[in-house]
Amino acid sequence: MSPIRRLGRWGIAVIAALTFVTAITQSSARAQVKPGDFITWDNAAKVKDLVSPGQYLRIVNGMTLKVVGPERIDWPPPYREATEKYSSQVSLSRDGRSLAGYVAGEPFPIIDANDEHAGAKIMWNVVFRPISSDDYDLRWFDGISVYWGRNTPYREIYYSAVGHYAGYNEVGRTEVDPMPLDPDFRITGRYYMFGLFPILAPATARGLGILKFRYAGPDREDDTWLWTPGSRRFRRLNNSMLDVAAGPLTYDPNHYQGFSGKNENYEFRFLGEKRMLAAVNVDQVPDRRCATDGGASHCPDPWELRTMYLVEARPRPGRFISLYSREVMYIDTEADFVMSDDMYNGDSELWKNETSWMRYADRAEPGARIALYPFKREFQVGSSTVDVQSGFATVSYHPSPNAPSHESWFINMGAVNRTWFTPEQLVRAAMVGHGPSGD
Repeated sequence: MSPIRRLGRWGIAVIAALTFVTAITQSSARAQVKPGDFITWDNAAKVKDLVSPGQYLRIVNGMTLKVVGPERIDWPPPYREATEKYSSQVSLSRDGRSLAGYVAGEPFPIIDANDEHAGAKIMWNVVFRPISSDDYDLRWFDGISVYWGRNTPYREIYYSAVGHYAGYNEVGRTEVDPMPLDPDFRITGRYYMFGLFPILAPATARGLGILKFRYAGPDREDDTWLWTPGSRRFRRLNNSMLDVAAGPLTYDPNHYQGFSGKNENYEFRFLGEKRMLAAVNVDQVPDRRCATDGGASHCPDPWELRTMYLVEARPRPGRFISLYSREVMYIDTEADFVMSDDMYNGDSELWKNETSWMRYADRAEPGARIALYPFKREFQVGSSTVDVQSGFATVSYHPSPNAPSHESWFINMGAVNRTWFTPEQLVRAAMVGHGPSGD
């Protein structure tokens, strides 16, 4: 195990002897499991040290997994080339909060475990991760809320469906013009724009939507608006509300795709590097509903041993009021993606776990014929957040099993642009019941 990022992608040899911020041993990780092992609650102890505490509770409460051999995840070539070209000029501000000199690619390809800002640098890599450097549009996904439990019958508490989950980066662009940045960035200072709209189900929320703008300025908070069709009004959301789940769901806007909070609002601490299990390449899309935990997760999917960075996040005093006293994120070192996030309440008790399921392929779904790539890339095909104290879970399918098409994820294809992320487009989508351009 090396305590710094390996640069084998570029043939650069890096040799270092460093100590971890927090000692994390891997005494028998490889010996404990092997490809072909099937993990259930009966043998959950076998993987207790190879999953996060929240994921271990998932297994105890019915989630199962199949252990498979590991596979290397390579970056999309344009992203790798941008990293080679620009990463040497990237740094953190003097106070360690903000990014300076970033253009495109991974900001910090070398992580020094002795660096006091190692955690922050890892989290900036997460912000500008290779999964979608330019734009993305996920069409037709849904979320289902249930209670977990070992062999609990599936009982749907709440169902939601969304037409589009989309984003547009103004900086860090590697595949679609304008590259490497949109000139609008120099005017607005926006890192990216995000939209989730329109809500298609339930009927009581139909037409609802969210817009969010993330800014480069460390002291400028997100601009986030909620459109409610009943009142036909836009509501500006206070930053403290971004940790609050909408309606009866367990998701909140700061934890879409694992973690999407504003980095400057947190203090990050690097806890170490560890070999752990994660589902980075599931074999079925749309992903399967877990039949043995009440439908609170996706299972049984293939999980493999991966190298993870462990990063603790605590709300920065005076920045915003969070529901969580701290979070511990488990981040795949090749994908720069949060595969698990354990969230703790004010009494330092484990409260929620968010887990992601990914697919590594040249298309999101085997049946896709339009959104194809000349190389493999990662797609998030499932996620679930569970309140481990109550057992209430919301599990999402990216895409929905009920989607009308196999074309779901459109990543770095110019499927959306800046004009897509406006209040006018959101209202239009709410009125016609699908995407702004009639998708």
